[in-house]
Amino acid sequence: MPTDSPKYRAPALDKGLDILELLAKATQPLSIAEISDGVGRSRGEIFRMLQVLEERDYISRPDGEGSYSLTPRLFRLGMEQPPVRNLVETAMPVMHRLADEIDQSCHLVVPSQEQIVVIARVDPPGETGLVVRVGHRRPISHSASGYVLLAWQTDDTRERWFRTMLDHEPGLKRTRIENTLKEVRGAGLATIPSEVVDGVTDLSAPIIEGNHAVCALTVPFIERRGAKIDMNATARLLVAAAADISVDLSHGAPGQP
Repeated sequence: MPTDSPKYRAPALDKGLDILELLAKATQPLSIAEISDGVGRSRGEIFRMLQVLEERDYISRPDGEGSYSLTPRLFRLGMEQPPVRNLVETAMPVMHRLADEIDQSCHLVVPSQEQIVVIARVDPPGETGLVVRVGHRRPISHSASGYVLLAWQTDDTRERWFRTMLDHEPGLKRTRIENTLKEVRGAGLATIPSEVVDGVTDLSAPIIEGNHAVCALTVPFIERRGAKIDMNATARLLVAAAADISVDLSHGAPGQP
C-alpha cells in the first residue's frame, strides 16, 4: 500500500474543498461547467455541493445567474485567528498615526503561499490617495511587500518560499530577485515603482517578531504638488512606524531585523 495514501476519506468534504481551492485560484467567476471540468467531477456530483456552499456564504453568484466566485467568508475566518487578530489590533493605532503624519494611506501585508495578502488598511486623511482593498492578493515576486517579507526571513524559510514561487512561476529570475533582496536589506525597506499604477512608488518596511518578518507595512506613495512631506521623509516615518509595531508585538523587546 502506498505510504502517501490517505488513511481516511470524506468524499463530500473532498468535493467541497476542491471547489473552494479552484475558485480561490480563478481570476473571474466560473460556471458550473468550468467548475465541473476544473475539479474533474460531473455536474451532478457538484451541484448539491455548490448549493450548500452558497447557502453557507462561502461562494456566491455575482451576476445572479450561473457563475460562482468566493465570498470574503474564508478570509474573515482566517482573520479571527488569535495571532492575526493580535497583529492587526497592535498595528492599527500606529498605522492611523502614520497615515496622519504622511497624509497617505498605508496597509498591512502577510504572506500566503506564493502570494501576499492585505489584511488591514488605513485610508488617507485627505481627499487624495491610493487605497488597496483588504483581501487584495499579488505574487510575492511582483510587490514591494513581497520583497520585504522575503528579505527578512531565515535562510530555510526563504529557500522554501523560492521553491513555491518557482512552482507557480517557472520563468522567475531568481538571481534578479536575490540582488533586489540585498538592496532592500541594505536600505531597511523596499522602494519600488508600482507595477499596477503609474506615478505610485510602493514603500514597504518589515515588522519583525523574533528573527523574521511576520508582515510588511506598506505605503503606496503618490507624489503630489504642494504635499507637506516628500518620499524620503515618508520612508523614514514608515520605517519608524514598523519598528514601533515590532516593539509592541514583542511586548517591549525590540525585534532584530
